[in-house]
Amino acid sequence: MKYYIIAGEASGDLHGSKLISEIIKVDSKAEVRAWGGDKMEKSGAKIVKHYKDLAFMGFYEVLINIRSILKNIKFCKDDILKFNPDKIIFIDYPGFNLRIAKWAKSKNNNFTTYYYIAPQIWAWNESRIHEIKNNIDHLYVILPFEKYFFESKHNYKVKYLGHPLLDSITHLKNDEKEKFIKKNNLDIKKPIIAILPGSRKQEIKKILSVMLDVIDNFNDYQFIIAAAPSINIEFLKKIVENKNVKIIKNKTYEVLSLSKAAIVTSGTATLETAVLKVPQVVCYKSSFLTYFLAKIFVKIKFISLVNLIMNKEIVKELIQNKCTKEEIIKELKNVLDLNKRKDLKHSYDELISKLGSSGSSKRVANDIILN
Repeated sequence: MKYYIIAGEASGDLHGSKLISEIIKVDSKAEVRAWGGDKMEKSGAKIVKHYKDLAFMGFYEVLINIRSILKNIKFCKDDILKFNPDKIIFIDYPGFNLRIAKWAKSKNNNFTTYYYIAPQIWAWNESRIHEIKNNIDHLYVILPFEKYFFESKHNYKVKYLGHPLLDSITHLKNDEKEKFIKKNNLDIKKPIIAILPGSRKQEIKKILSVMLDVIDNFNDYQFIIAAAPSINIEFLKKIVENKNVKIIKNKTYEVLSLSKAAIVTSGTATLETAVLKVPQVVCYKSSFLTYFLAKIFVKIKFISLVNLIMNKEIVKELIQNKCTKEEIIKELKNVLDLNKRKDLKHSYDELISKLGSSGSSKRVANDIILN
């Protein structure tokens, strides 16, 4: 069969790669054409657009890039028609993907549509449920509470087959840790604090500087920036300047496996950090306009996936004006406290149990092939 997959971010590339690998295992004649990244390409997809050229975050950022977005939409429609897939699979990235889904189910087209990693309409723009009902044939949710949200509140049948992170996250073994430390010239005597500044340039510009400001207050630790694969090292170096911090690219799980704590930009990384059982402080900063509009339209108590899944504050969230050097120092010292670490890791265990068992990528792939 022919599969057309659209993922617009680093997390989508990761989950998409696992899904593609599982599809190809079952469907040996599968042809996969996709929007994604290096991981999806390595898994067997022909990449026609790289996500690093697509990641526009926030209301203002989308507005100033609207011409590029419209060009991409036209290109995508034309490319789908030429490829003529048996199945279109959307991965997250709702602003773009729901537009393509509407076109794919229009009277001139009748493609079979699958949405893997459902749009987070429980956070904002709940009216999108009508687009989803009309244009998505099969919806897969990855957060436990989403099944109740869609089925009980909106009478729309969805499938919860576990969280794909449990298939993707790898833990370094002790001998691997020693090799990693030597290879990257790390100080074996100093514990590590990881900095995860995000995968989009605009969010990194907003938040990384304040994260770096705390370094001088933790002389007994070494800091490592876990750089996302889409981010250029030179771009980060310009922000880092003379700060005492190392940059290690595309090795986030390895860095976290070695870390005593982490300062994390809100997003999928908060959940990755929790699954690896690393105490964390969650930070978020955006443009004033994006934050102002989010305050009006976003209807959630928390911004981190950890707190959302647990429905209570497990990790501290420092948002916008509260995301300051002083607050990060205070909360970082807190999570480095032995008693706090024990409590947090107990909560992490509870969180991981809520996510279900590993193998979700395989279960979703089989379901897509059979339906």
